[in-house]
Amino acid sequence: MHHCMGPALLHYNAAMGNQQNIRIFQTADHECGYWRDRLARDLVLDPEDARLPSMYGQALMLGFRRSGSHIYRPNCIACSACVPVRVPTLPFQPSRNQRRCLQRNSDLHISVSPAHRNDEVFDLYQRYLNYRHAGAGMDDPEAEDFDNFLICHWSPTVFLEIRDDNKLLAVAVTDVLPDSLSAVYTFFDPEYASRSLGTFAILQQIEQARLHKKDFLYLGFWLDKHKKMDYKRNFKPLEFLHGKNWRSFQDKEQ
Repeated sequence: MHHCMGPALLHYNAAMGNQQNIRIFQTADHECGYWRDRLARDLVLDPEDARLPSMYGQALMLGFRRSGSHIYRPNCIACSACVPVRVPTLPFQPSRNQRRCLQRNSDLHISVSPAHRNDEVFDLYQRYLNYRHAGAGMDDPEAEDFDNFLICHWSPTVFLEIRDDNKLLAVAVTDVLPDSLSAVYTFFDPEYASRSLGTFAILQQIEQARLHKKDFLYLGFWLDKHKKMDYKRNFKPLEFLHGKNWRSFQDKEQ
C-alpha cells in the first residue's frame, strides 16, 4: 500500500450498528495495478484503528477490500473502471462450463487451514507469480511480500488448500465474515492450468459459504474488458455496487 496523505473523517456505520467516525486516508497517485498506462489512488481506512475487525464486514458492503492489514477502495480521478462485485450464494447455480470444471476436478481434495506461510505454500506462491505476473513487479516475491499481502493479524483469514493426493495444487485465500466470505487471492500450480483451478477455487468458496450459511462471496473488483478480471461476470447471479446499493449485474449488461 502506498504512502497515505490527506486524512479525513468518514461517518461510518459500523457492523455493530453504532454510528462511529473513523479516519480515512487518500493515497498519493501511483501506477495502476490493472492498466499500466493509468494512475490510480485509493481511500484507506485508518490501519491503526482498533475497530477495523468489527468494521470489516460493513466495509465490504461499501465496496472496500483488504490487502494485508489495509482496507481500501479505488478513488481515482479520471477512472471508475473498478466495480465491486459479489455472488449471492444461495441462488447461485453453476453454468455448464463450471459444472465441467467441477467434474474435471472431482478427484481433488479440499481442506481448510488458518492462514500461514510454510515452504510448501510459499513455493507455490512464488511459482505462480513468476508464471502469471512475470515482469510486472510481483514476480520473485520475498517471504515478507507474502505476509504483507495475504496475512493480517486481525483478519479472520483461512486458506482453502486444493490437493491432488498430497501435492498442493492451489490455495484460495479467504476472509471469513459473519454473513459472507471474501475471496482475497488465489494462486495455483502453473503446470495444472488446464484444470481451471482459479474457477474451481471460486466454486469451492461459494460451496463453503453455503455450507456455513454465508449470504455472499465478495470477489473484489470487476473490470470490463480486462482479460484477467472479466471472468467474474461468469458467476451468476452476480451483483455490483452502484452508489450505496447493490444491484443485479444483469442491469449493467443490458
